[in-house]
Amino acid sequence: GIKWMSSLEAKVEDAKDKKPTAEKLERLRREKVNRFRHQHRISIQGTDLPDPIATFEQLQEEYKVHPKILENIQAAGFRVPTAIQMQAIPVMLHGRELLASAPTGSGKTLAFCIPLLTHLKQPRNKGFRALIISPTRELASQTHRELVKLAEGTGFRIHMIHKAAEAAKKFGPKSSKKF
Repeated sequence: GIKWMSSLEAKVEDAKDKKPTAEKLERLRREKVNRFRHQHRISIQGTDLPDPIATFEQLQEEYKVHPKILENIQAAGFRVPTAIQMQAIPVMLHGRELLASAPTGSGKTLAFCIPLLTHLKQPRNKGFRALIISPTRELASQTHRELVKLAEGTGFRIHMIHKAAEAAKKFGPKSSKKF
């Protein structure tokens, strides 16, 4: 049917329709996030996914990442996160499991080291609290180097163990039982 109304009633009716609802605002936010992901060629699957970050400063604001870690990121010359870092860091900071694929040199090491140090919060004298297993000695060395740079000034002790015999010498013969 036809709805008859005065022009004044029509203006009031239009004003009601233009008031953003929570659903509409959420849909607009989702569209903005999806445009951002598309622009940076980020493909992600799952449910209840955290939004990607656009700057490293957001890590301080939204996730309370240690200021010294952010300072070390800047000192290392990283200004803007790469695509893998934009999405992987928030996913891991939310405690979610992640399987990520990105080209060599895309920043995967930094993408998992930042959440690792953030989850550990403070250094403690309780032995090894995190373990990264690498398939090659070269990758282990690269990861060790990046972690040492990233953790500088935070008090974390970063070690690389590549032979059990050397570990026993370095940490004592009872280390295998202790850790």
